[in-house]
Amino acid sequence: MTIIKPESQVLLEAQGISKYFQVGGGFRPKQLRALNEVSFSLSERQVVALVGESGSGKSTIARLLVRLMDPSGGKILFRGQDVLREEPRHASLSYRSQVQMIFQDPFGSLNPVHTIGNHLERPLMLHGKAKSAAELRDRVHELLATVDLSPAADVASRYPHQLSGGQRQRVAIARALAPGPSVILADEPISMLDVSIRVGVLNLMERLKEERGIGYLYITHDIASARYFADRTMVMYAGHIVEGAPSEELMLKPAHPYTQLLLSAVPDPNGSMKSALNAKSGAPKLIDPPPGCPFADRCPSVMAVCRQEMPGATPLGQDRWVRCHLFGQGAATGTASAQEPGAAGPRSALAEGAAS
Repeated sequence: MTIIKPESQVLLEAQGISKYFQVGGGFRPKQLRALNEVSFSLSERQVVALVGESGSGKSTIARLLVRLMDPSGGKILFRGQDVLREEPRHASLSYRSQVQMIFQDPFGSLNPVHTIGNHLERPLMLHGKAKSAAELRDRVHELLATVDLSPAADVASRYPHQLSGGQRQRVAIARALAPGPSVILADEPISMLDVSIRVGVLNLMERLKEERGIGYLYITHDIASARYFADRTMVMYAGHIVEGAPSEELMLKPAHPYTQLLLSAVPDPNGSMKSALNAKSGAPKLIDPPPGCPFADRCPSVMAVCRQEMPGATPLGQDRWVRCHLFGQGAATGTASAQEPGAAGPRSALAEGAAS
């Protein structure tokens, strides 16, 4: 659904990727459907945000794209080439140098017994980015300077516990930059940082995007940061992407009832969300789920068709779409009125639920 500007090149593309896990044993094992035929693309200098509740499948997408796991179905294309086909080791290494990941916990992702310099030297050597000890040292110092950590020689000699959380996350960003990637998958990169330094890290990532042409998949539960940082936002629920739109447009006029509910959520002091979602029925059923829309049991605008068929993607204009029967099958068959994004119908019901 993403419309790419002519001068931009599609870097990474997911085509109908799914991930199922077998749970239980015996003669009738069940399937946990963590991801269901997800498709999207990411281009140069583009930030695509994935937002949704914990357990919706956001991190699973990142782990599939970075090849920490293999998908159960679908294709992953990098610059038009299918990376899931059997490849020689050097080709696989080349892909991993181009697609890097920043993890949520800046301390847990760093080895406490290695210096910061050691953390940056390893990817440089692994991907052949330095040929001598002097060049290796210079490249480490250059990476630290790039992420605004100075004096570089002093920082390189320190250990992770000697740095602040924000400094450790900058080291993680520098490590991701070491192989010279064109795509970075950022999994909740600021959620464990103090509020006062989050904007600084996002501004650093923004600068690197412009300077190096990097495309980011930005995974977050913080919708405000998605609006600030991302060009496009996709909303996930129960392994499905239910809505995609330019970030500003999605925040101002959410279409899907779930998106509207997320935007009506009230943050608590710990940064999590309290909304009508928590007052409705529990988490969606991922093991052998029933037919229809997975949000049906929690949706204030549910119709009969919602429990029978999974809605397809309905275009809502340029570069925007939603998977909801209020706009698709239900509207077409006359079981519901077509709604404009943010219209009073589902929105008012959600507001009532949030207020109760």
